[in-house]
Amino acid sequence: MPAETQISEQYVNQQSRPSDLKITDMRVVHLKGIPMRVPLIRIDTNQGICGYGEVRDGASSTYALMLKSRILGENPCNIDKVFRKIKQFGFHARQAGGVCGIEMALMDLAGKAYGVPAYMLAGGKFRDKVLVYSDTPSEPDGKAMGKRLKARMDQGFKFLKMDLGIYFLRNIPDTVIGFPDTLRSFNIMHPFTGIQLTDKGIDYLCRYVDDVRSVIGYEVPLAVDHIGHIGLESCIRLGRALDQFTLAWLEDLLPWQFTDQYVTLSRAVTTPICTGEDIYLKEGFMPLFEKRAVSIIHPDLASSGGILETKKIGDAAQEHGIAMAMHMAGSPVAALASVHCAAATENFLVLENHSVDEPKWNDLITGLPNPLIQDGYIAVPETPGLGFEDLNEAMIREHIDPDHPGYFEPTDEWDSERSHDRLWS
Repeated sequence: MPAETQISEQYVNQQSRPSDLKITDMRVVHLKGIPMRVPLIRIDTNQGICGYGEVRDGASSTYALMLKSRILGENPCNIDKVFRKIKQFGFHARQAGGVCGIEMALMDLAGKAYGVPAYMLAGGKFRDKVLVYSDTPSEPDGKAMGKRLKARMDQGFKFLKMDLGIYFLRNIPDTVIGFPDTLRSFNIMHPFTGIQLTDKGIDYLCRYVDDVRSVIGYEVPLAVDHIGHIGLESCIRLGRALDQFTLAWLEDLLPWQFTDQYVTLSRAVTTPICTGEDIYLKEGFMPLFEKRAVSIIHPDLASSGGILETKKIGDAAQEHGIAMAMHMAGSPVAALASVHCAAATENFLVLENHSVDEPKWNDLITGLPNPLIQDGYIAVPETPGLGFEDLNEAMIREHIDPDHPGYFEPTDEWDSERSHDRLWS
C-alpha cells in the first residue's frame, strides 16, 4: 500500500458516515486576556464529532447563538448550503462574527468527517507553510521601535508591521490642526473629523520611520497601520512623504466604504495601499477591485465570511491584479482557519498575529507544534479539519471571561427561536 494511502487512512474517521451527519447542538465559551476577548463556538453532531469556530474579537456571541435554531438538523458537510442560509444575518465588521464562526466550525467538522484538512475542502493548497507577521507594541521613539522590530527579526519574523499614528503628535505643538478629544477621533469617520497634518507633523513621522529603518534596514518588508482619522488630503501628503521608505503598505488610511477616495489616494502615492479587515462577503470588496482602488486587501476571515468566502475574495482580487494579506487577532482556532484559507489562496502574502508575546496562547489547543509560529511561519496542518486535536480544557478554563463564566454550557434557550427569514415574496 502506498505511503500516502496509509497516511490518509490514518486520519479517516471510521465511525463517521458523512451523509448521515446532523447538527444537534451549539455551545459557547468566552475567552479573555490572551490577548483578545473572543467567544469560541462548538457545534456538536449525532455522530459524536464536533467542530470549533470563533466569533471575531470584540463581537458578541449572540451573533452566533441566534443562528443555532437555523442550523440544527442540518448536515454540516453541506457547508455552502448552510452558509447561504445564514449569511444574511452577517454584516460588515463585528456583526459578521456569528456567521463566520459557524462557517469555521462547519469546515472543521466536514474535514473531520471526511478525514481531510480544511484546505482540501477549499480546493487544495499552494504552500506548505504560511508567512506570519506579529503585531508589536508601539514606542514613542523611532530607534526604540526599531529595536523592538529587530527583536522580531531575531525571533525569525520575515515581515514586520508597526503603528504610525497621529497620537505620536498629541503633545508636540504645531504638528496637527484640529486635534479633537480621543472619543471624537475614534468615532467619527476620517473625512469628517477636520484633522489635518502640518508639514512639521509629517516631518516628525518621517523622522520616526527613518529612525526605525536605520535599525532594521531594508531587507525585511515593513508595513504601517493605525495612522489616525485624518482626511484624504492629509493622507496624500503623508503618503507621498513616506514613499521614500519603500513601505510594504499603508493600511486603512480611510474608511473602506469610500472607494473613490481610495482610487485618488492610490494614484497619488507609490506605496501600496491596503484595506479590508472590516468588509463582509466578496460583494463588499468588489467596488475596490473593479476600480483597482488598492494594491492589497486585508480581510479578517472571522468577519469576511469564513474560509470558503475569503478564498473567493482572494481569487476575485487576483483576477484584478490585487494581492491578499489577512488580518487575524484571535485564538489559535481563528489562526488555523486563516492558515487553511491562506494555503488555498494563490495570491496570499502574509498573515497577522497578535499573540506572539503570550506563550499560553499556544497552549489553548493540542496536537500541533508548540509554539505554532516557528521561524516566522505556521506550518499548514495535514490533520483533519482545522488540524488541532482538541481544545486544552484546563487552559481554556484558566482564561474564561469572568463576565461570561462557564465552559460550553447548554444553550437550550436558543433551540426554538423562529422567524420568517426569506428575502423575497
